[in-house]
Amino acid sequence: MPKFIIEREIPKAGAFTAQDLQAISEKSCNVLASMRSPIQWVESYVTDNKVYCIYIAPDEMAIRAHAEQGDFPANRVSRILSVIDPTTAESC
Repeated sequence: MPKFIIEREIPKAGAFTAQDLQAISEKSCNVLASMRSPIQWVESYVTDNKVYCIYIAPDEMAIRAHAEQGDFPANRVSRILSVIDPTTAESC
């Protein structure tokens, strides 16, 4: 299944408490469970005013449905085509 990165504009996200993040995570998991979809939330990165989420899903529409049902912003959804890291530079 394809992997996606979702950019969520959330003002002051970096100031969220551990309890805030737990509540958001719980809501996301509950929405995923209610959807009975093969979507998998992998992880998220919180910055000052944005949250970047990595999901595995059948398509962008499934990601957007999750965002809509959870009342989460999904300002940009991009399919991840390749992953590189420092080992990519090593010769074969």
